[in-house]
Amino acid sequence: MSKIQEFIRDDIRKNPELKEQYEQVNLNLDASILVREMREDLGMTQKEFAKFVGKPQSTIGRIEAGSMNVSIGLINEIANAAHREVKLVLV
Repeated sequence: MSKIQEFIRDDIRKNPELKEQYEQVNLNLDASILVREMREDLGMTQKEFAKFVGKPQSTIGRIEAGSMNVSIGLINEIANAAHREVKLVLV
């Protein structure tokens, strides 16, 4: 277990209400990676990609920065516009 994982585990033990916030941050970071990889696979800048998927560049930037709480619906819209498919996996 990494130091950050230990910190998060201990922080949640002390403050159980933080668990949901940590989970949201994790989802935001996963979405960040997915959107950036999709954009880079297409060889586009954020501005080009935003226009391609019909979203503001600021939205794409916030997603890629991990600072936006992203819904499955929004990820699905972006994926569909980029001719990709979203598959959910529970682990």
